[in-house]
Amino acid sequence: MSENQNKKNDKKFNYYWIYGIILLVLISLPFTMSQSTKEITQETFFKKYLPSNDIKELVVVNGSEVEVYLTKEALDKPLHKEASKRKFNIGSTPNYKFSIGSSEVFEKRLNDEQQNADERVGVKFDSRTGMQSLLSWILPFALLIGIWVFFMRRISGGVGGAGGQIFNIGKSRATLFDQDTKVTVTFDDVAGLDEAKEEVMEIVDFLKNPSKYTNLGGKIPKGALLIGPPGTGKTLIAKAMAGEAKVPFFSISGSDFVEMFVGVGASRVRDLFKQAREKAPCIIFIDEIDAIGRARGRNMMQGGNDERENTLNQLLVEMDGFSGDKGIILLAATNRPDVLDSALMRPGRFDRQIGIDKPDLKGRKRIFEVHSKPLKTAKSIDLERLAAQTPGFAGADIANVCNEAALIAARKNKSEIEMDDFQDAIDRNIGGLERKSRIISPEEKEIIAFHEAGHAVCGWFLEHAHPLLKVTIVPRGIAALGYAQYIPKEQFLYRTGQLLDEICMTLGGRVAEDIIFGKISTGAQNDLERITKMAYGMVTIYGMNESVGNVSFNDQGDAYGFSKPYSDETARMIDEEVRKLIQSAYTRTKKLLTEKKEELTKIARKLLEKEILFKSDVEELIGPRPFEKTEEELELDKPITNVVETEPTS
Repeated sequence: MSENQNKKNDKKFNYYWIYGIILLVLISLPFTMSQSTKEITQETFFKKYLPSNDIKELVVVNGSEVEVYLTKEALDKPLHKEASKRKFNIGSTPNYKFSIGSSEVFEKRLNDEQQNADERVGVKFDSRTGMQSLLSWILPFALLIGIWVFFMRRISGGVGGAGGQIFNIGKSRATLFDQDTKVTVTFDDVAGLDEAKEEVMEIVDFLKNPSKYTNLGGKIPKGALLIGPPGTGKTLIAKAMAGEAKVPFFSISGSDFVEMFVGVGASRVRDLFKQAREKAPCIIFIDEIDAIGRARGRNMMQGGNDERENTLNQLLVEMDGFSGDKGIILLAATNRPDVLDSALMRPGRFDRQIGIDKPDLKGRKRIFEVHSKPLKTAKSIDLERLAAQTPGFAGADIANVCNEAALIAARKNKSEIEMDDFQDAIDRNIGGLERKSRIISPEEKEIIAFHEAGHAVCGWFLEHAHPLLKVTIVPRGIAALGYAQYIPKEQFLYRTGQLLDEICMTLGGRVAEDIIFGKISTGAQNDLERITKMAYGMVTIYGMNESVGNVSFNDQGDAYGFSKPYSDETARMIDEEVRKLIQSAYTRTKKLLTEKKEELTKIARKLLEKEILFKSDVEELIGPRPFEKTEEELELDKPITNVVETEPTS
């Protein structure tokens, strides 16, 4: 049997069709029955049908309507041709019906008409509740019940899965991957995460060869927590584990445990671990575990019966309950480790915390190799240069760049993806879509050019500022009228001088406007937000201010967020020191740009001419940067033959 046939056979029948058919039958039944009976007048009955002696019985319904039933022989006569051809003209369905004003008057006239008849037609009196009247009472209740059943089935997971029925709402909704469900992702598809792969591969190796570790008395970690920024590959590693481990793999999101009903989350946790024990050895993967793993007691507004806390309590019990030799390993991922409960993070539950950070230069190159493999790229594509041009990009960002490059090349009707397509894709990822329709006046364009040139010159002549990669005045995205892209250094600790240089470089645009035009504009809003955040961080968090001292006020406050860990006097001092720090940086930046005014003007004029300047263009204008080059800069200095020079945007 083919795979498509198997899929068709696996589809379960949807019982909603039965409910719909029954409802339609109930609604249409009274109308169908009424249509199967021919309506006549009272005079027609007495003059045409009563003298024919074909009437079997008359039934007076509710004193207002008479139903006429014919004999079997009468149905074959031409007189009753219309009645005999009706589909429902059998059984207890009347053949004719007509209305009367009064049952006493009708009975008296019937007796008068049959005085000389040999056989008199009998009359019955019946009191009925009409089908339409009955349905008017039944249908509202049926509709309410149907809506209730529908929502309950949706809440409980829908038809055809675990928890599909209303009484299975407490069942786990985890997706099971086993030998019948193939996972194509392997560790070869995971690039730039070598240390994390080693940790995870050790867990996979234990599941395949447990005796290798247990013979030495060791125990496999019960749980591993993947921690890292969004898009760095946490879920991808979990998928690779499912493809490599060859053991049952349960995958579920943290939000799937929490429902509107009390106790459902804890019940689903119990059912999940029950299924896992039956499938052991196996792996349980909970994505976005912070949905149920938040620290208890922080959100006091919900009262004592918090469903999320009950679910977390049950998860803690289950993780502490099963022993390591059963082969059940819990794998979880989150980008919010700071909000997780301390009981969840302790050894014995999540023994290993695997940090997954954004890749470095070599890691980005390997990620480009993975995502560019299925693409039709030109032979002249330089992946090392692309990796150097994408500092701070996560794996998801690089995947998006490769996909955007393919779409851009297809839009240009190219047969291969070239280097300029990747350049355009990187620009779109950073600044957004190029806004060619945005009309900017020459005066505004000149202000933007000097603003971006101010950033570029400061970054060029400040030792600890990030080296410049590219500067452009092409409007992109919603609000970006231009931007300067830098190459951040691969470092984790920043000294005071480095942060001050960063603040000066960020202030370069505002200072350039002040020097050249003697006026300032609103274009520095984002720059001011960044330096304010950096300055307050230096003063209140990192202890880099002599007046405030070596203290850190990085406190989130209480559960309601109403308190602060310092007095009003200290708050006034902090604000004053931040203003002094920013003013000092402003004065320093203004001195630098005043000395380099000629270089500032050269770059601004060239920007007005070309709209985009790369690092090599800046070197031609104002000379090489007078500091030691980073590894990324050395990669960018390598000559390439397929760079297409960007034409000015019309």
